[in-house]
Amino acid sequence: MRYSEDAFLRAQKVKMIILDVDGVLTDGSVCVGAEGELFKTFNVRDGLGITLAQKEGIKTAIITGRESKMLAFRAKELKINAFYQNKKNKIPAYHELQAEFNLKPEEFAYIGDDLFDLAVMNDVGFPATVADATDEAKSVAIFESDFDGGHGAVRQIIEFILKAQGKWQNIVDRYMTIEAESKTNDTVSQ
Repeated sequence: MRYSEDAFLRAQKVKMIILDVDGVLTDGSVCVGAEGELFKTFNVRDGLGITLAQKEGIKTAIITGRESKMLAFRAKELKINAFYQNKKNKIPAYHELQAEFNLKPEEFAYIGDDLFDLAVMNDVGFPATVADATDEAKSVAIFESDFDGGHGAVRQIIEFILKAQGKWQNIVDRYMTIEAESKTNDTVSQ
């Protein structure tokens, strides 16, 4: 991963993570069925990262230029706090998020990968991108994941934010306890 000298400090201020979809939550591929329906694949580690961030009090939003029933289902499944589809210009949705959640630009992270993302990336406190992003997105980002879009990049970025906020080790400790409790319960029930 590549990140700027001040990325850790800027990650500490993040209260909401905004996600692009195609090329960030997915690998950018769009499969079209015979009836015109679209199919997308999502990475479960990215999904867990989103869920963990939410459990730690970080809000989440999606702003995407495309419209998809599958994406609406996935956003609902992940309990995304704010969901915008069909937004080629993402700035109005971003401004709505600022007003609705009463957040300043430095309290937002934005994960994008292409030209449509640049304006918002340029304004937020923590702009991040994926390994296979465009050069333009990489030039604006203060954090670049080791992973391509749809392959765990979102998870890596969220982990960085949670570590900067001192929340990651508590998450790991909870999962260690869950495992230990599960083993104890299995032994007792035998």
